[in-house]
Amino acid sequence: MADAYFSFFTLFIIIPLALLAFLYFILRPRTVRIPIKNRHVFITGGSSGIGLALAHRAATEGARVSILARSQKKLDEAKNAVKLATGIEVAVFAADVRDYDAVKRVVEEAGQIDVLILNHGVFTALELEKMELSEVKFTMDVNVIGCFNMIKALLPAMKIRKDPLPASIAFVSSQAGQVGIYGYAAYSASKFALRGLAEALQQEVIADNIHVSLIFPPDTDTPGYVEENKRKPELTKIIAASSGAMKADEVAQKAIDGIKSGSFFIPCNLEGLALSIATAGLSPQRSLLMAFVEVVAAGILRIAALCFQWSWYDSIEKWHIQRKSSPRSS
Repeated sequence: MADAYFSFFTLFIIIPLALLAFLYFILRPRTVRIPIKNRHVFITGGSSGIGLALAHRAATEGARVSILARSQKKLDEAKNAVKLATGIEVAVFAADVRDYDAVKRVVEEAGQIDVLILNHGVFTALELEKMELSEVKFTMDVNVIGCFNMIKALLPAMKIRKDPLPASIAFVSSQAGQVGIYGYAAYSASKFALRGLAEALQQEVIADNIHVSLIFPPDTDTPGYVEENKRKPELTKIIAASSGAMKADEVAQKAIDGIKSGSFFIPCNLEGLALSIATAGLSPQRSLLMAFVEVVAAGILRIAALCFQWSWYDSIEKWHIQRKSSPRSS
């Protein structure tokens, strides 16, 4: 009886406490709080969808908000929408993130930026074989090079800011930036690239009290999402059917809360949380609790991931068999 009690005590109390103590010692970067009230939050792709919801949320929490997009008309509509909803006026800037010179002029005009949220992005759901290379290049230029342009233009001023409070650079990635999905070859490649950029950038700017975040929204109910679904391959719809769409304001709330806590990974729903734990790898982690969960749950979530892969490949196999056997394909 005593041996059983000792084994239980060791397994469920001593080992977890020792692991927590070890993790507390090694976790880097340390925890941080990033206030946004009375600070300048600059949002790219801010004229609609998640970007507009982020502008609403940041303004509601007392931030000075600027939004950037390509269309002046949409920017003016977004500005009026935020003013109507919150009573706060946001600054608007029209520029294409692919144009470094234009982006640099905007950053200089906007003044000191404390929180940069890189929300811009384009999406095409189509098998790679059917995509034009021009579409692939456009996706990479906007989703990846656009982020490089914004950061390159912003970083010198952010590093020498007079505000002693921590600053933030947040990337709006996607759950397709955590796992590749049929029909998302170009899009997933662009979003996976943001993780490598974010991990390297965090090491480069941590000494300047700048903290990097990666936000992973699932499918989100926006005007762009409606257009995406019109062209989305049938297999993509089948595989993605298990993941429901979130509302843009729900994603914005999760994103702003994550940015304020300095989280490197910011999942937006339970599925995203599981993906973040399963794909943690060598990413930084500030939260002691999340680090503990990542270590303990890694094996279990790997089994769950393999089950998902089995389900997806089973769907692909059945779809191709059905397609070959249908009269239309013969």
